[in-house]
Amino acid sequence: MPWPRRCRSGPGKLSAGAGAKGHRFYDWAVIDLAGPRPGSPQMLIRRSRGTGELAYYSCFSHQPVPLTELVRVAGSRWRVEETFQTEKGLAGLDEHQVRRFPSWSRWVILAMLAHAFLAVVRADEHTRRPGPTDLVPRSCNEIQCLFTLIVRPVHDTAHRLGWSDWRRRHQARSRTSHYRRRAASQT
Repeated sequence: MPWPRRCRSGPGKLSAGAGAKGHRFYDWAVIDLAGPRPGSPQMLIRRSRGTGELAYYSCFSHQPVPLTELVRVAGSRWRVEETFQTEKGLAGLDEHQVRRFPSWSRWVILAMLAHAFLAVVRADEHTRRPGPTDLVPRSCNEIQCLFTLIVRPVHDTAHRLGWSDWRRRHQARSRTSHYRRRAASQT
């Protein structure tokens, strides 16, 4: 399908939110649709600036919503999917064999509590100790790894903390390099 010519808010370069390598910029357009019920049905269209690939979002609101708000809500989908992936990797959300609903619901609650614990520890650390500027703040993955090493010690504490600092320093350098490369390619 070609890029629409008749849009309420023409194609605009907007960010769908911050990603791992900076803001995710796409071209966006919204088309107002006629619907049988009261309200404002809309079709949101996203075009990749690199490949030209199109993605479509069906939207509905009780009153017309500006394009920037629709893009913000559409961009939040990545955060939800990222949370599910994190839950699967860190808290074992996908490691249950569903046989009965009660056991499944207990497992999901336990996995969600484990992820909430990691998220609260991460948020607490970010507010209490901002840390050196040459280190990336600790992520939930980092905290889970350190917690595992504390529960099952392989090395002494100084070794574990040194490893964590080295890894976060490397991540900070990599992130800075990605941002510079991306900024240079966009100009």
